[in-house]
Amino acid sequence: MNIPFSPPDITEAEIEQVVEVLRSGWITTGPKTKEFEKRLAAYMGTNKVACLSSSTAAMELTLRLLGVGPGDEVILPAYTYTATCSVICHVGATPVMLDIQNDCPEMDYDKLEAAITKKTKVIMPVDLAGILCDYNKLYEILEKHRGKFSPNNDIQRKFDRIVVLADSAHGFGAVRDGKISGQWADFTCFSFHAVKNLTTAEGGAVTWKSIPGVEDTDTYKRFMDLSLHGQTKDAFNKTRAGAWEYDIISPAYKCNMTDIQAGIGLAQLKRYPQMLERRQEIIKAYDAAFEKNNVELLSHKGLNHCSSGHLYLMRVNGMSEEERNQLIVKLADAGVAANVHYKPLPMMTAYKKLGFHIADYPNALEFYKNEVTLPLYSKLTDEQVSFIIAEVRNALKEFGK
Repeated sequence: MNIPFSPPDITEAEIEQVVEVLRSGWITTGPKTKEFEKRLAAYMGTNKVACLSSSTAAMELTLRLLGVGPGDEVILPAYTYTATCSVICHVGATPVMLDIQNDCPEMDYDKLEAAITKKTKVIMPVDLAGILCDYNKLYEILEKHRGKFSPNNDIQRKFDRIVVLADSAHGFGAVRDGKISGQWADFTCFSFHAVKNLTTAEGGAVTWKSIPGVEDTDTYKRFMDLSLHGQTKDAFNKTRAGAWEYDIISPAYKCNMTDIQAGIGLAQLKRYPQMLERRQEIIKAYDAAFEKNNVELLSHKGLNHCSSGHLYLMRVNGMSEEERNQLIVKLADAGVAANVHYKPLPMMTAYKKLGFHIADYPNALEFYKNEVTLPLYSKLTDEQVSFIIAEVRNALKEFGK
């Protein structure tokens, strides 16, 4: 067998939706995108969703909507993909990276308390692998430090505390304490990239909890304005008879979702419960197979939580970084594509240049050194899962694990 790491799960239903859009003559942002937004909101039980070109765009536009910029600080974990941090840099704010917990990729909440200053405007937790963070703990800390918050515009004054902007690129459909991702953070951003559980090829979305004193429709309109050059009418509305005129209210950005993408998303969303169920079946098989190996696994399901099953992270106890890399090569030679999630940001050139040093993040470094991510997607057959398990166990045995 030759098993890729994460191919998209595309069926005739998605193809038919794309064909329908192409035949309609309307392929950019239009009725399909608006329908997709409504169905996403219904799925999550939120009032509004704004679909955009990526999760990265969703996070950046949220920071801009909040007026975050030069002189402000945004706190995030060091163990994440660059998108979480790059958007902070894009708006001119200062990223404040925290180490993760010991043997857990979630940010260290004790370090969070010490990192909050008068300049802190936003905290960006990351739902790594599709496992939701401890948002109850996070809000408890923010309430404790409410007195430190120093708002510098009207929307920040509406919150009157540090805002929680969740990078839930992995977390669509995950649940904790009876609440689904999208209901926890003040703003939650999702990715629909090709490797994600639900894909639109490229794409993303943001949803939010209602802001006191601000209509959800106004927040939605602000996202739309920011995503389309600050233009007061999108192309669909401009084409209506006599409705050509529009205004530009800010020199904004271009990151709207197209109806082609939304069509794929609509078909995916109909199938999504079954896709999530299949991912959990695979996780259960992996967990049972590797419980006697010398490895550490993340908890994807328990009494109070169920992840989206986006990534299967395995840490091999006592394995060096070099051995981990050799293990990945052995698996590739056997026909199993494995990966690593993630190389901590302070190890990357861009963030070294900003003054970050991996020595300041010992837990992130230790978590990374022996981490291997196995294939996990809804198209995997039972036969393929058994093959992956056998090859991983064989490879681990060679290393005495």
